[in-house]
Amino acid sequence: MRWALVKVCLAVTTMVVVAFAIPLGLVIKEMARDRAFSNAERTAAALGPTLSVTTDRDQLARALATAQTGDGDRMSIYVPADGGNPAIRLGELRVEEGRLDDIRRATVETVPGGSVWLQPIAVSTTKIAVVEVYVPEAEVTNGVTTAWVVLAGVGIALIIGSVAVADRLGVRMVQPAKRLVGAAHDLGEGKLGARVPEDGPTELRLAAVAFNSMADQVVQLLANERELAADLSHRLRTPLTVLRLNAASLGDGPAAEQTRVAVEQLEREVDTIIRTARDAKPQTAAAGPGAGCDAAEVIRERMAFWSALAEDEGRKVRVAGVDRPVRIPVARGELAAALDALLGNVFRHTPEGTAFAVDVHSGEDAVIVLVSDAGPGILDPEAAMARGRGSGSDGSTGLGLDIVRRLAESTGGDVRIGSSVLGGTEVRIWVQLDQRAGRAPGEVRRGRGHRGRERKGLVSTFNRSRSLP
Repeated sequence: MRWALVKVCLAVTTMVVVAFAIPLGLVIKEMARDRAFSNAERTAAALGPTLSVTTDRDQLARALATAQTGDGDRMSIYVPADGGNPAIRLGELRVEEGRLDDIRRATVETVPGGSVWLQPIAVSTTKIAVVEVYVPEAEVTNGVTTAWVVLAGVGIALIIGSVAVADRLGVRMVQPAKRLVGAAHDLGEGKLGARVPEDGPTELRLAAVAFNSMADQVVQLLANERELAADLSHRLRTPLTVLRLNAASLGDGPAAEQTRVAVEQLEREVDTIIRTARDAKPQTAAAGPGAGCDAAEVIRERMAFWSALAEDEGRKVRVAGVDRPVRIPVARGELAAALDALLGNVFRHTPEGTAFAVDVHSGEDAVIVLVSDAGPGILDPEAAMARGRGSGSDGSTGLGLDIVRRLAESTGGDVRIGSSVLGGTEVRIWVQLDQRAGRAPGEVRRGRGHRGRERKGLVSTFNRSRSLP
């Protein structure tokens, strides 16, 4: 593209220079010729008054000597014979006398070494004198060569300048295109951080914007796929926890031992899948208008499932606030997965016999779900909330709380970890009901706004608890 633009500018500029320089050079040559013969005409006209007054040879010689210009004998006078008066010849005549007798108007004759200007002047009614002015060829072409050289230099300078400008424009166009090509190759080779500076001509700048947007979409799609793989694998940990607990109660024997080994192997494989995919950047997606579920119904269903395991381990279970419908803008499956992640952590990280509870507090613009236990608690809540920060030594992948956090943030809420009234850990899930216009999904309200809403409009059902059978 760069050299093509240079060639086009070179061809166009050359044609323009040729189209103007050649006619201008011819005009300059013609002007130099006209100037030389105009000077000759003025010189010849200077002898007109003298010839009209007298034809005396001495007086004409003095007038000729006075009007003579230039080097050498360049002017001459010829007065034809009249009656008894002989012809007068002053100076070197370069045109034959017979030809001079026929001159009746100013004319130019070519002679060796140049040209002569023949100016007829009437000295009587019947006799016409002729003034001959010699114009050398050098005077006719005086200054033409210099003017042509200047024109050629200007033309060459214009051509060089146009080529330089075209080259700079080509670089300005080619460099962004090369960067775009390089970034496309890098992206194709798996370098997901490849981006293009959004500069250059308008078209290439728009192409760079489109490429960067496409690259961001590709990265986001890959992150979503990896995150989905991690989250789906994490959901398998709930039935695995049940299998592990049931396998522990099988007693001794080869079949029981093989079952426990198989469950442990399956759990390790699931953990491997989660750790492989957990580096993806999380993305949240709030439910659309009209979507959602009854949180009370989902909590009753999941607590019924976990209560059987709790009874086997001697855990006391309490649930509150689920005796009436509580609509939240969260998909049913997402809420169930979040509850399973939290309750699975209770069974995994607290000893048998540890009590736990689930409480629901509903208000005008928010719903709070509290999952608390009487276990040893979490030493570093901030690290626990960081995605993918599980230690791995205790089977933790660090994705359980992240699933819960993304669910809350998809509605504009958040998740906090604190101390429960049972003495252990309390995980508070704030689900925002009023997603006001102008707030993007996943934007979290923090600070005094949350605390104010916690104190205003929420119906506390913490004390209205009942034990699951």
